[in-house]
Amino acid sequence: MSCVGGLSAGFCRGSILGALGLIFAVSLADAAEDYQVLRERLVAEISQDVSDTRYYIGKSTLDERVMRVIGMVGRHRFVPPGLQASAYENRPLPIGYGQTISQPYIVALMTDLLEPEAGDVVLEIGTGSGYQAAILSRLVSRVYTIEIVPELANSAATRLKRLGFANVEVKNADGYYGWQEHAPFDAIMVTAAASHIPPPLVQQLKPGGIMIIPVGASFQTQQLTLVKKNLDGELTTRQILPVAFVPFTGEH
Repeated sequence: MSCVGGLSAGFCRGSILGALGLIFAVSLADAAEDYQVLRERLVAEISQDVSDTRYYIGKSTLDERVMRVIGMVGRHRFVPPGLQASAYENRPLPIGYGQTISQPYIVALMTDLLEPEAGDVVLEIGTGSGYQAAILSRLVSRVYTIEIVPELANSAATRLKRLGFANVEVKNADGYYGWQEHAPFDAIMVTAAASHIPPPLVQQLKPGGIMIIPVGASFQTQQLTLVKKNLDGELTTRQILPVAFVPFTGEH
């Protein structure tokens, strides 16, 4: 190692390590700024999609609280390392085991349709990588989320805990049957296509609650369906727009 005359090798090594640390810190800061720019661009793209589909969804803008959270939560942390460069593209991405992380526009729309409130307790069916649960967690009191694929459930639970989403609990189970232990729920979000609305989920939805679920045949176009339970327990449903989700799986 060469060093400026009169300086010890230890000092020289320390200076080099300090410089490398500074370069690394600057690189991280630059990356964080780049991701923020990409998130802002994504929010703008989602807003345009909302405007383009306003005749389907019945509104031209989404709740600004939802859009703010979409702009805050790092989607790149919820996709495989090889796909992080694509994390802020407005499209679904594969996360392994035949599953995907949903298109950000759909994430924002489904979240908005649940009309989340700060004190709500929400059930999500289909944790995937945990991104949708992370979005919900910043808008409600508690999120219970079920994933049928053990590997995805375990990795999502670890990821959400590491990233500080402390009000999310992940369970490896068949989501068709819901999570009776924590019912009733103010809202239920299903992120896999079912041929029908599962009766156990209807039972676990609180009177006055809202469920959003894609309904239709596997690997075909489904209808994103809004389900509302009135205070007397009666259901009303409304088809929002055509979608394509991975299928509900399980013994049912």
